[in-house]
Amino acid sequence: MRAVLAWKETIRDQCIYDLAFKPDGSQLIIAAGLRVLVYDVADGTIIQPLKGHKDTVYCVAYAKDGKRFASGSADKSIIIWTSKLEGILRYTHNDSIQCVAYNPVTHQLASCSSGDFGLWSPEQKSVNKHKVSSKITCCGWTNDGQYLALGMMNGVVSIRNKNGEEKVKIERPGGSSSPIWSIVWNPSKEYWKSFCCPCPLMPPAVKRPERRDDHNDILAVADWGQKLSFYQLSGKQIGKDKTLTYDPCCVSYFSKGEYIVLGGSDKQASLYTKDGVRLATIGEQSTWVWTCRVKPDSNFVVLGCQDGTIACYQLIFSTVHGLYKDRYAYRDSMTDVIVQHLITEQKVRIKCRELVKKIAIYRNRLAIQLPERIVIYELYSDDSSDMHYRIKERICRKFECNLLVACSQHIILCQEKRLQSLSFTSVKEKEWVMESLIRYIKVIGGSPGREGLLVGLKNGAILKIFVDNPFPITLLKLSTSVRCLDMSASRSKLAVVDEHNTLLVYDIVSKELLFQEPNANSVAWNTQCEDMLCFSGNGYLNIKASNFPVHQQKMQGFMVGYNGSKIFCLHVYCNVIRGGSAPMYQYLERKMYKEAYQIACLGVTDSDWRDLATDALEGLDFDTAKKAFIRIRDLRYLELINSIEERKKRGESDNELFLADVYAYQGKFHEAAQLYKRSGHQHRALSMYTDLRQFEYAKDFVGATDPKSSRILMTKQADWARSSKEPRAAAEMYLSAGEHLKAIDLIGEHGWEDMLIDIARKLDKAERELLAKCALHFKRLKHHGYASETYSKMGDLQALVQLHVETCHWEEAFSLVEKHPQFKNHVFVPYAQWLAEHDRFEEAQKAFHKAGRQNEAVKVLEQLTHNAVVENRFNDAGYYYWMLSMQCMDIARDQRDEMLKKFERFQHLAELYHVYRSIQRYTDEPFSSHMPETLFNICRFLLNNLAKDVPPGISKVNTLYALAKQSRRLGAYKLARYSYEKLQELHVPSRFQDSVELGSLNIRSKPFHDSEGMMCYRCSTNNPLLNSQGSVCINCRQPFIYSASSYEVLPLVQFYLEEGVGDEEAVSLIDLEVPPADRRDAQLQTLRMNEGLDDAEEDPFTAKMSFEQGGSTFVPVKVGRPALRSMSRRDVLIKRWPRPLNWEYFRSLLPDVSITMCPTCFKMFHSEDYELLVLQHNCCPYCRRPIDEQN
Repeated sequence: MRAVLAWKETIRDQCIYDLAFKPDGSQLIIAAGLRVLVYDVADGTIIQPLKGHKDTVYCVAYAKDGKRFASGSADKSIIIWTSKLEGILRYTHNDSIQCVAYNPVTHQLASCSSGDFGLWSPEQKSVNKHKVSSKITCCGWTNDGQYLALGMMNGVVSIRNKNGEEKVKIERPGGSSSPIWSIVWNPSKEYWKSFCCPCPLMPPAVKRPERRDDHNDILAVADWGQKLSFYQLSGKQIGKDKTLTYDPCCVSYFSKGEYIVLGGSDKQASLYTKDGVRLATIGEQSTWVWTCRVKPDSNFVVLGCQDGTIACYQLIFSTVHGLYKDRYAYRDSMTDVIVQHLITEQKVRIKCRELVKKIAIYRNRLAIQLPERIVIYELYSDDSSDMHYRIKERICRKFECNLLVACSQHIILCQEKRLQSLSFTSVKEKEWVMESLIRYIKVIGGSPGREGLLVGLKNGAILKIFVDNPFPITLLKLSTSVRCLDMSASRSKLAVVDEHNTLLVYDIVSKELLFQEPNANSVAWNTQCEDMLCFSGNGYLNIKASNFPVHQQKMQGFMVGYNGSKIFCLHVYCNVIRGGSAPMYQYLERKMYKEAYQIACLGVTDSDWRDLATDALEGLDFDTAKKAFIRIRDLRYLELINSIEERKKRGESDNELFLADVYAYQGKFHEAAQLYKRSGHQHRALSMYTDLRQFEYAKDFVGATDPKSSRILMTKQADWARSSKEPRAAAEMYLSAGEHLKAIDLIGEHGWEDMLIDIARKLDKAERELLAKCALHFKRLKHHGYASETYSKMGDLQALVQLHVETCHWEEAFSLVEKHPQFKNHVFVPYAQWLAEHDRFEEAQKAFHKAGRQNEAVKVLEQLTHNAVVENRFNDAGYYYWMLSMQCMDIARDQRDEMLKKFERFQHLAELYHVYRSIQRYTDEPFSSHMPETLFNICRFLLNNLAKDVPPGISKVNTLYALAKQSRRLGAYKLARYSYEKLQELHVPSRFQDSVELGSLNIRSKPFHDSEGMMCYRCSTNNPLLNSQGSVCINCRQPFIYSASSYEVLPLVQFYLEEGVGDEEAVSLIDLEVPPADRRDAQLQTLRMNEGLDDAEEDPFTAKMSFEQGGSTFVPVKVGRPALRSMSRRDVLIKRWPRPLNWEYFRSLLPDVSITMCPTCFKMFHSEDYELLVLQHNCCPYCRRPIDEQN
């Protein structure tokens, strides 16, 4: 470091007590005598003197925002000045003003006098003053403006908050004998680095990473006990006191806090590190240096002296550094050495605690010259990336030298003409005295202890010296001074930069000048490649390879080393520049691929490797291209090269074809196509264009002479249009190319019916596959009409039938079946299944019949019936059982006995479930729509028919419970008691338990008889209400005929025809008595009142009803032709069962009672009940036949 005087002024007979810079550094405020002087910092000219004080001005301070500054005087006043040099405010203290300081954040002004200090801000009208116990000599705010430090005459430092309250008190050991004369806070925003002293017994401590303390505000304190100390904001001292040899009058930090400037009674200003290590003298003066300040953000220092001298110095910090291959060592903060690995970017800091004067680095050695000694370090290991240094030796002597060089076992000191070789133990082993001043020295390698040195002298001589040889070897003698030197890796060439900045390259053996270039300030050979060197100068970096022209690129700084592809450039710090690419491209231009590959191996970017590989591939140097592509791991090109090599092994030798493949891979498609055509491989060009979807180029390439290739091209273009989501264009292309099947699939996939039907209509009916594909897509698109048209065009009747069935177009299917009966099963079976799924069981039954699938019909109905029973839908269960019975009757034509038994069983179950529905609603629902008499009759009917087995779902408990309730209500007490007794034998649900027990008790209070019985209309016997033999008369065994609504016994007697009398004859005989005008519709048979015979005794039917009273077997009533002829048609009801069942005949014995029989299920009703139910349901209540349906 050296200080250069920028300007100097002297104010006679005035002491310069204080200085202050404007924050932008443009102006300097000086306290001189009674005036405040304003100087221009650039040239030291005075701008304006300011008058306002009546006594000596002791202190000045500028606000951080640059808008105002303040001055304090012995006249006890403070004046506030604007940046326009106008006074705007004055206030006073009781004593002379000693120091002033502006808060850097709030711009609050602290003014200190001998007995108090005041705090003023522009927002306040008054000044807040606080008394102190001793004279204040100096003050300063922390960086955040929260605390104010006061230095006092009694050796105390008082730290106060913004309100003036004392928070910390620091008492110095010297007390009043060591008054505090200057304090300042470190302005750095970075954390303070630890003040750890190096331990000589612990070498690893030299590799110490930077660590940060927990405190940001560091206070430097200088007292007249000749001590410099540092404190934290908490008052804790950092490190030990630094002893000074003079009384300090002023302390000032550089803007970033890295250095301190002190001035005082030693009549000079000195530069210190931030932790108090003295570095150098800035400027010597003739009197005390009373004040000093550092210009903001610069290296300029201004001193103010007791004799009125104002001196401005510029500090120039020289670069102290050393480089060996990829390790760069440089000085930092004047006392530290940082070793940086330029490749891995690792750094290590070595703290020396003294001024570092010289640095030398070589292999695993590092030499550092300090003012009183030289310290040699070595690496812990031989690892090339190891950054752990330890102390190897200390040479505790003071050396004066211009240059320092380190070798494996020696250090070389250069002082003007003399070179000295010292061992690490401070023994001088060799000395060389040159004939001229030494301008440059460099270690050029060698075995340990025998390294060679390259020395350049001012007289132009270039020498080679070996450390173990006392005799220098003259390599070359130039006419001008040597500025920089380097020798090639093979020691055959020498590069020299002379004092005229000319680069000269010589052959060492022949002394021949090989190359010359102007504008050079440094040069270096590549340590890994013999033919490459680089040099810098005039803002450019120049790289020369072999005999190629020099490659230039802009660069700041100068070049200091060249290793492989890395060029080390020094500009503030050492940077790495990639320099291997340019020479490689020069070799590529001359198609010297192998040499270019050698250059690339030194280190180039991936893009450079790719360029090398591409150029070598185009030059058909497959070996070099393969190695380059392996470097960048490009498997695609490696596969190409491998395939070409395999083809060459098989005997192919057409380089044009190989180059065409390369161009195709590189995207040079037109060039590739021309090469393919030239080599007779047009099909490859066509495939290339189509794969790239460049169909227009492909069409131009093919031309109009090859229809087959045009069709193939059109198909591929359509494939591309399809994959690129342009399906309509693709479909049209397929059609143009004759690929109808692909076109149909694509059109059908997107549902374009208009295009599809156009294709179907244009196709010939012989193209069945294409038409079938069209029809299939129409079916999928649910376009029945087009599909039907297509199948009809094909003549595929089975597919047409299947279409109608799948789309549920049953009318078209039926009409087709009428013309082609062979498809009967293909239509009616799915139709029946569809009907069954839609709850149209009657129609499904007919459809199953038409298809001849009676078993399927029975199974469907049985399952539905079972579900209805399980789900307690007894009304539906009765209906389904009736349907089953009718189905069995139809099947009985083929399987007579078995089906007739099922018919009778299903008829019986249908009636049971039909009536049980009313009982279930009565017991489970809160309201019932039936009259008590109807429920009473239903219960009796059900119990009379449950004598044997009880069908699933029917509850005997519910039936007896309902019967007991209704019997008691209707006066049938005996039957009610019987019902309650039967309930006691069964498991009664808890919900009926109380009611049953209470009813059982109450019924015992009633008479043990029923109000009335049930009369048989055949024998007039009065029957009990319940009959264990079933629903037959106890006397004549004649079955009772019940109304299907109220279940009252109807006045009907069944009779049978004598042998020889057929049904048709019987009906004709009965109809003889009925005038033609009064005949009724046979489909609805109704008995009218007052239409019977007047004289019953004359009726032959009555005679046929005679029987043996008390007979145990049933004797049916059989009538012949006379009896039939005597009957009135109005009194006879006929159940006209289809075959194989026989018709059943019934005669009413009470013509006054009107009875109606359903023509479908043949159930009989009182006419009034039937008409009411039909009005309610619009169908028969039993078989659900719509009233307007034909039988």
